[in-house]
Amino acid sequence: MAKAPSDALVFFGATGDLAYKKIFPALQSMARRGDLTFPVIGVAKSGWNTEQLIERARASVTAYGGLKEEAFKILASKLRYVDGDYADPATFTLLKSVLDQEGASRPTHYLAIPPSLFPSVIQRLAESGCHNKGRVVVEKPFGRDLASARALNEVVHSAFDESSIFRIDHYL
Repeated sequence: MAKAPSDALVFFGATGDLAYKKIFPALQSMARRGDLTFPVIGVAKSGWNTEQLIERARASVTAYGGLKEEAFKILASKLRYVDGDYADPATFTLLKSVLDQEGASRPTHYLAIPPSLFPSVIQRLAESGCHNKGRVVVEKPFGRDLASARALNEVVHSAFDESSIFRIDHYL
């Protein structure tokens, strides 16, 4: 049986380079095609708020692909921001609250963060219940070698079913 589609995108590393160069332009393209129908929740520790994230997204799409005003309005209306440390359970309590406010119960969690942070984020997602019925996208190399890849695989499987795990490297 096919899984229900995700009803939110949570992306960790929302203020970082990958988000700036790749994620925001892709989201604007989705909005332009009518495919951005769910909340997009950026998570980072930058001391920002949602308005600052929207301005970062505007600068991003302007620099990487061109600002499309109508599509950007849709993107901006979908953006939310959670500020906090990835090791702090309070960050994930706040994330869970935002997901609940948005009526999202099947989020996709996109880890656009350094690989060293994957285990902590995955553990906190599980502890907070944010992983329930969710998916995870692991961006960047999956481990440094076979042993570290296996260890990371164990951590990911502690919270997510294999059918809910997506491992990608956008440079391959």
